Amino acid sequence: MNVLVTGAAGYIGSHAIRRVRRAGHHVVALDNLSRGHRQALPADVPFVECDVADRERVRAALVQHQIECVMHFAAFAYVGESVGQPLLYYRNNTAGTLGLLEAMQAAGVKRLVFSSTCATYGEPASMPIHEELPQSPINPYGWSKLFSERMMRDLCGAAADFSCVALRYFNVAGSAEDASIGEDHEPETHLIPVILQAFAGVREKISVHGDDYPTPDGTCIRDYVHVEDLADAHVVAMERLKPGFAYYNVGIGRGHSVKEILAAAEAVVGRAPPYEIGPRRPGDPPTLYADASKIQRELGWRATRTDIREAIRNAWAWFERRPRGYAGAAKDRP
Repeated sequence: MNVLVTGAAGYIGSHAIRRVRRAGHHVVALDNLSRGHRQALPADVPFVECDVADRERVRAALVQHQIECVMHFAAFAYVGESVGQPLLYYRNNTAGTLGLLEAMQAAGVKRLVFSSTCATYGEPASMPIHEELPQSPINPYGWSKLFSERMMRDLCGAAADFSCVALRYFNVAGSAEDASIGEDHEPETHLIPVILQAFAGVREKISVHGDDYPTPDGTCIRDYVHVEDLADAHVVAMERLKPGFAYYNVGIGRGHSVKEILAAAEAVVGRAPPYEIGPRRPGDPPTLYADASKIQRELGWRATRTDIREAIRNAWAWFERRPRGYAGAAKDRP
């Protein structure tokens, strides 16, 4: 298939592009580069620099490259930022998705794989989180994604030949196994790269947000899926798309606590990361992990890289060789 990947220069989009190509499909990359990195894209992949909300330019790209399926990663994903700037998230994430769907309709493209999130569940009443639990987000980021899912569900109901799958994933970790691309945000808020920044001296220490949760070691527990496994899930979902709206959790089905991640990082790097215990963050549930049995049962996907030390090892290899031009690279490399 000819596949358009939006948000292609971001962390997950750039890994998905490589996996889609390995599966034998032709890829076109689209990104406005507001937060992505052009260097993360293979030089021989056609690149369209524009916003997904620019309906006419997206439609033209879909027609020009004879696109048959879209993988949609373009979104902002900072929970705290979404609370402080909710309209930014509704404009970029929700209105951007609306523009993309309208462009797809105008171009006759009827297949979509959507990067969704477990944040649409809010604070679930039970663990593990399965797909039929109520979706009740607790921040604008989660709502922006849920509204996008709602538009897709309604479009599939109105157009019987439209196919869409939403992949609701949990925490993502690791990098390409050859360390050629990886996770690089500015600012960085994700636990594993923050730990690696502390190892590299980019930050003085890590703040652990609370150690008095009702968990075995008092720190929050989260489900971490390797970015390469996540990219695999997108390809599997794309190749098995059927008319209608489908949705799946993507995770490993168990969690790691913050202290377990710190210990795993120490085992990989060979020294303990500096950290301090800080106050809880408002709205942080003690435990979040996926029931990923539905995607295994219906699509045959399951995570294969389930040792968190492998994700940290991959991420550390990327971090050590990270080229100039990426977020934060100039200030933390000689």
